[in-house]
Amino acid sequence: MGILCVTVDLDEIRCYHNIHGLKSPVEKDSANAVYRRAIPRIAEFMEDLGIRGTFFVVGNDLIENPEAGAVLKKLAVSGHEIANHTMSHPYELTLMGEQEQSAEISGCADVIERFTGVRPRGFRAPGYNVHLGLLDKVSEQGYAYDSSVFPCPTYLAAKTVAIGAKGMLGLESRSIIGDPRVLMAPTRPYRLGREGIWTTGNGLCELPISVVTPARLPFIGTSLTMMGKPAATLLARVARRMGFVNLELHGIDFLDAKGDGLGYLAKHQPDLKISLSKKTATLRKVVKTMLDSGAQAMTLHEAAGKVFI
Repeated sequence: MGILCVTVDLDEIRCYHNIHGLKSPVEKDSANAVYRRAIPRIAEFMEDLGIRGTFFVVGNDLIENPEAGAVLKKLAVSGHEIANHTMSHPYELTLMGEQEQSAEISGCADVIERFTGVRPRGFRAPGYNVHLGLLDKVSEQGYAYDSSVFPCPTYLAAKTVAIGAKGMLGLESRSIIGDPRVLMAPTRPYRLGREGIWTTGNGLCELPISVVTPARLPFIGTSLTMMGKPAATLLARVARRMGFVNLELHGIDFLDAKGDGLGYLAKHQPDLKISLSKKTATLRKVVKTMLDSGAQAMTLHEAAGKVFI
């Protein structure tokens, strides 16, 4: 029997403006679409499947959106884990000064504790970019695990091409490529070594985002919904042979262009062109395939306690 962790990065729409180098402000009706529209859908999706997930929260979203705190509190009361995704979601976090890095971590934790009454025990960096110095600060602040490592060649290649293409179009993406040596990291849970985040040792517990097959194909919401239900189901059948699966979703996976007023963003974010019903059906089939194989669904904090006994 394996472990399935369904995790959700609650990146608001402004984060996608930053990725795509869009200069225009986020349209008012869609500015808080993740908290207003996506989260209730995700909560219903998980409730129907009988699972509890881990939600990675950006602290500023709770400060800037008056409704967000109550939404987050409801998730926590329902048994979902609330984890740290930094205060402002800076893609360049690993390039910032040490004090700024520490403040991004502690500031988000303070806000989460204010709204939920519980201090987070898990961390995920924006854009999957981490280094040992940053994770030392995560460890020093008492975290049980990190879940930022995504050792996926196709993702890294696609991001590199996209950043270059946007530059040629005069768009400045806030995303950064990161250290390619992450592709050498283990695909199963491990403790960090001291020679790099891709090495093993006795350090902080790392629960990497899952990749499948020897080619290390991405097993995340965006790629699964883009490939459609039949292909996604095939990957899920491969993934269910793994002892641990960390299925990473994003709030935007539960939004679409037509129904949520995001048509202007869809030309930059093609997964928005897929209808909400099709995306939800694909993700439901993927999760159900895992559960039907006997996988035990749990939060990342619960998984860390079982894997790293």
